[in-house]
Amino acid sequence: MQHRTTTSPRDRAGTGAGAETAPLTVATPTSTDAGATRASRRSSAAPGRAPRRRAPALRRRPGVYLGVAAAGAVLVNLVIGVDPAAQAEADVAESVSVAQALGLSAQSAPTAVEPDLQALSDLAASRGSRDAAAVEAQQVQAAADQAVLDQQRAAAEAAAAAAAAAQAEAEAAAAAAVARAEAEAAAAPPARPAGGSSSPAAPAPASGGTAVSAVARISNSAGPIASSVQAAANAVVSNVAGAGSITLGGTRPSAADPGGHPSGKALDYMVLSDQSLGNAIVQYHIAHWDELGVEYLIYRQRILQSPGGSWSTMADRGSATANHFDHVHVNYD
Repeated sequence: MQHRTTTSPRDRAGTGAGAETAPLTVATPTSTDAGATRASRRSSAAPGRAPRRRAPALRRRPGVYLGVAAAGAVLVNLVIGVDPAAQAEADVAESVSVAQALGLSAQSAPTAVEPDLQALSDLAASRGSRDAAAVEAQQVQAAADQAVLDQQRAAAEAAAAAAAAAQAEAEAAAAAAVARAEAEAAAAPPARPAGGSSSPAAPAPASGGTAVSAVARISNSAGPIASSVQAAANAVVSNVAGAGSITLGGTRPSAADPGGHPSGKALDYMVLSDQSLGNAIVQYHIAHWDELGVEYLIYRQRILQSPGGSWSTMADRGSATANHFDHVHVNYD
């Protein structure tokens, strides 16, 4: 219990002015001994005095405390608080500074997208240029290929024309020879037999001359033969009986003699098993060696290189055709 000293108004009135007033001790009760304090005051009251009314003690009022706290908070906010307009301006300034840091405009207009569109346009133009270049390259390649084909076609046509011209020249030469022979025969007087006989002379054998009355058909597989060779073949088929009915082999690329069949200066008279016909063709070439332009003859595995020479035996090549048993091979100059 706590004690404090106070003066009661009633005491001051009873004593009068100038009277000495005795102090009054008032005890403030605590929560533990509130009842004991009230009983002690009742027993200690002076006899003959009316009981004194104690001043009402302060009571706790939570509502008042809360109201005071709220009012203080409002007052503090009014005294030191920030103006809403100023706060708004600060927010705007902060937003503007952030936009400036990002390189953006503070205006509300949309950002221009022309650079992106320009990049797309450049990409499309580049792709178009590449496509055009590829098409142009294809066209150039196609033109080059066509030029090569044209050159090959022109070369083939030129070769065919040359072959036709050579064939026509050979045929013309043969026809001229035939006409000349006929003219000579018509202009020559008939031979008179000895002893005054009027019987006609016997005809000359077929191998006695080079008069041409037919054109030889030659099988070529690598271009035309030489015109001189064609003329010699025409003389053979015109003067050797049976020579016009056999096969004559001309040019071929697979021959081993580059100066013979590949160059168009050799012929194969395919007599097969007709040895008598083969001997007749050989004898005709020997008799007219220089007129026909013969270089050498090969027949039945033997070779003759001059009209007055002798035959030489050749090595065995393994087959009847390789050893020339079935054909007469003639190389012309």
